[in-house]
Amino acid sequence: MLLSKGFEVEMYTGTPQGEIVGLSDKITAALHGFVREPDSRNVEYTTPPLYGYDRLLCNLVRPRRDLRAYLQTLGNYTIHPGSTLSLGDSQRFWRSDPSNPYHDYIEQTYGATVVTASIHINIGIEDPEMLMRACRLVRLEAPLFLALSASSPFLDGQVTGAHSRRWSVFPKTPAQVPLFTSHDHFIQWTEQQLVLGTMQNVRHLWSSVRPNGDRRPYNLNRLELRICDLVSDPIALLAITAFLEARLMQLFDQPDLDPLVSSSLSIEELGAIADDNEQAAAYHSLDAELRHWQDGRTIIARDWIEELYPELWAIAKSRGFSCFLSPLKKILREGNEAQRWLAAYEQGQDIRTIIQQGIQDMSDREAMLEEQICQGIAA
Repeated sequence: MLLSKGFEVEMYTGTPQGEIVGLSDKITAALHGFVREPDSRNVEYTTPPLYGYDRLLCNLVRPRRDLRAYLQTLGNYTIHPGSTLSLGDSQRFWRSDPSNPYHDYIEQTYGATVVTASIHINIGIEDPEMLMRACRLVRLEAPLFLALSASSPFLDGQVTGAHSRRWSVFPKTPAQVPLFTSHDHFIQWTEQQLVLGTMQNVRHLWSSVRPNGDRRPYNLNRLELRICDLVSDPIALLAITAFLEARLMQLFDQPDLDPLVSSSLSIEELGAIADDNEQAAAYHSLDAELRHWQDGRTIIARDWIEELYPELWAIAKSRGFSCFLSPLKKILREGNEAQRWLAAYEQGQDIRTIIQQGIQDMSDREAMLEEQICQGIAA
């Protein structure tokens, strides 16, 4: 039995020349399933929870095709890859809903550091204690998923020095989030943060991974991995998701994979390692030097993923989704989007040309998937 999976997809809109343009007010008014972000330059859509990867692929592609068609009615507009304002302007905040008091707080507190695009991967887990166990493991391995997905090396037309500029500056909130030892611990901690004002509401937990559900923190039904940059290639995103699903299946079969059980480190040390590894992955992605949560040993992110891959491929094969995991090897071989963009820059391409090519590649890829795979698959 596969786990249910769904995505929250944030994307920028703009011109084929690379200028990002705020259109979310028009998009959300015209298209079902799209919602505003605080800044009008990006927009979000959500896929329904699905078990099968083929339908999941098409539920990723079809809203983008609908959005592209609508954008053409407004002018020569398109969708942009990447997770930061690659060509600018990060100094201004373009409010999408000036009357929203929560948006007031976000703009005044964080400014444009939160004007990013990303992918949130949601995996259905009904049992709350199993969900907490999953959150502990994924929190400590979240840097591997950032390493695979990094796509924000540029900001305002400049090389930033980070592969994920988005996560290197993202205002994780609250600043210190513990590893939750139980569902009760999560409830008590959340209630305390709301009293202290370190969280404005139950949604205001901005960490690499969090438990989620219809009535947080009490009724929970899914793990939400929030660390990934925007993965413009749906096939690559499904490979990253398959990697996560297979790892969770392994945890369910082997509960001792819980870091609270099998690590030689204290819970405080584990939290510090998680935070340090996230920053290392934000700057160097697959080449980042990380510390392993089991014993603190040093390991390169790419090597850690390679080490896990054979076990997880066997699990995926036994459950019938190994073909969706296999493209992960291409990411390890050729690099994530940030690494490929930086390689092109080092070979002499300017940033605007790189982004323009990324815009075209993204559009071509979606058209190919729609034509070759999705036409015969029900939504």
